[in-house]
Amino acid sequence: MSITRPERGSDGVVPPTGFTARLTQFTAAGMAFLAVFALALSMATERLADRWGEALAQSATIRISAPSEQRAAQTEAVLEILGATPGVAQARALDATEQQALLAPFFGPDLPVETLPIPQLVEIVTAPAGFDAEGLRLRLRAEVPGAVLDDHTAWRRPLIAAAERLSWLGIGAMALIALMTAAMTTLAAGSALAANRQVLQVLRLVGAQDGFIARAFVRRFTFRALTGAALGTLAGMLAIWSLPEVATGGGFLTGLGFSGAGWLAPLPVPFLTAVVAFLATRMAAFRALRAIP
Repeated sequence: MSITRPERGSDGVVPPTGFTARLTQFTAAGMAFLAVFALALSMATERLADRWGEALAQSATIRISAPSEQRAAQTEAVLEILGATPGVAQARALDATEQQALLAPFFGPDLPVETLPIPQLVEIVTAPAGFDAEGLRLRLRAEVPGAVLDDHTAWRRPLIAAAERLSWLGIGAMALIALMTAAMTTLAAGSALAANRQVLQVLRLVGAQDGFIARAFVRRFTFRALTGAALGTLAGMLAIWSLPEVATGGGFLTGLGFSGAGWLAPLPVPFLTAVVAFLATRMAAFRALRAIP
């Protein structure tokens, strides 16, 4: 028999409507809705960690702090060193307009870059194999003392670690949602069992086994949880689909949602909710039946 259909004859054991039915379905729907968003958050932070890691791993920066009359010569020397460094695919000095654009978010668009002692920046695009950062630092220190290499390691590791922790936080949220679903289903099943205590005693008197009675509750509450979770999952997917598009550089919430085959990820949520309800109701039913003399 399917666990998603009430067993024939069980309608007299478990009330088909009432508070417990609404509580079970509403709880399953709400928890499934939250689970879809937790899953979307987990997947979005994984993509964010990958994007940050790839972007920062393929680039580096050299900062040249030198008097204005020496800056051009030191910049040329740095570019020559980079041209002879294995693993450096491309290197170029940023002009004043580009440096002003980098500082605009902090100081505004009208910052007079040419009148301020701002270091000259050299952008490095690395080859897939990478380069020897420590060796390059030593050579720069010997030949161009005013040049400092920043390979973004200090930035990359904390950002990736933070994104990975947020991903685990999403997984932890889904586990907490499963526990809350189990708890609410147990309370609803226990309430229904307590309300039908006299019915259960009569069923025992006429020869009904505890297994039959427990299956009646388990099937009915599992079906309620499955239908409620299906509605909640659908509502969650529609809510995520309706989120406005965010540009790639839009910040942390960039890419919050599903794309392509990722839309299949929430589909197991109703079935997992049904499994949680099945286990919780089964334990609650047998515990309540053992308490009946």
